[in-house]
Amino acid sequence: MLAFNSSGFIAVIPARMNSTRLPGKPLLAIAGKAMILRVAERALASEAKAVYVATDDDGIRIACESAGIKVCMTDSAHPSGTDRIAEVARQLELPADAIIVNVQGDEPLIPPAVINQVAANLAARPEVGICTLYSPIQDEAEFANPNMVKLVTDNKGSVLYFSRAMIPFPRDGISSVVLHEAKRHVGLYAYRVSVLQQFGQWPPAVLEHTEKLEQLRAMANGIKIHAELCCQRIPPGVDTPEDLEHVRKLIQASGNL
Repeated sequence: MLAFNSSGFIAVIPARMNSTRLPGKPLLAIAGKAMILRVAERALASEAKAVYVATDDDGIRIACESAGIKVCMTDSAHPSGTDRIAEVARQLELPADAIIVNVQGDEPLIPPAVINQVAANLAARPEVGICTLYSPIQDEAEFANPNMVKLVTDNKGSVLYFSRAMIPFPRDGISSVVLHEAKRHVGLYAYRVSVLQQFGQWPPAVLEHTEKLEQLRAMANGIKIHAELCCQRIPPGVDTPEDLEHVRKLIQASGNL
């Protein structure tokens, strides 16, 4: 059982090889280093008490363990990254009040500060089961892009809905006012282990199937999600070959090799 106290959190990075848009993504090289290792380095630079990569792939395991990164081998049948992280919580026998931050395995430039932020937000809100972040929508094209997940909140930051569609929907056309209020979801989550224990037992929700957004399973089952504006700009992640080349150029330009 992993030693844990209520003031800390652990970071878990789910990683799988069968990405449809970019097969083998976790092990693709960025300036001579596998992407999954770059993500792990960013998580290790946060205040996390421990960092684990959760995978079902031996190649990822070998690459991570060779670099000194802890690995949890998980079931290959998990329908989502959250299900995979729920298995990690069971393997590590974490207490129900422990906090796990889900760091996406395709975010090699994620600032450690936002990992700390989302964990601190959840620790400060005992009535909430999951916390996440958002960033401002930049333009009309981003607002209309179904690959950019949007969210709406109430005045206290409680999430009302996530969608790939334009929300709030601009009935009278997209204006500067609408864009000012629009929020792009940042796929970084902090969970209480008690929520993860339930999540893996719930069947996928209709809304989850419809939008292809796993967080809607939690909302469909009454879990409160809080969202806050990210404290630092989060550089682009890697979903496509074009994204990969863009991130490679950013890292080369920064000299952070």
